[in-house]
Amino acid sequence: MAEEVQAEEDTQKDKYLTFTLEDELYGIDIRVVIEIIGILPITAVPEVPPYVKGIINLRGKIIPVVDMRMRFHREPRAYTDRTCVIVIEADGVLVGLIIDGVSEVRDIPESEVVPPPKLRAAQNQYIKGVGRLPGGKVALLLDWQKLFSSEDTELLGTMAGDADEAKATEAPEQGAGNGGKEQ
Repeated sequence: MAEEVQAEEDTQKDKYLTFTLEDELYGIDIRVVIEIIGILPITAVPEVPPYVKGIINLRGKIIPVVDMRMRFHREPRAYTDRTCVIVIEADGVLVGLIIDGVSEVRDIPESEVVPPPKLRAAQNQYIKGVGRLPGGKVALLLDWQKLFSSEDTELLGTMAGDADEAKATEAPEQGAGNGGKEQ
């Protein structure tokens, strides 16, 4: 069984789901991608960072969604029929990343990945490398573990109702049955 898991992990090594934000191509490790969906109705949540657009209901699961344009300090733009949500699992929390459009799954071997340019410390903090692609193109490879601080992850987990901290601190008499979740 462990050999099967190892073989599956090896087949996903160096594979990235590529997507666009404006004219830039990004990649995220396929191993953290759960699914890709079209944009769904988003319910705004008060007192969250501006890049956290709110929550969506995906088949009974409440998932916080983050507008990656805003996360990367880009101008917001209206969502279109190409706008997608990439649902990832980050530190045990499901999070939706709103992006301009999905490109494809690409095999980018480690030998074709170079470190990001060295700029100020705050710049490129979310980029773990630059993948060289055929035709002289590049893909900025995200370090999904750095997309969200521990405070962000805790907030997103609480929004999703999945954070262990939230479950541990919630008093039983405050609970409303199953919290409105479908069973």
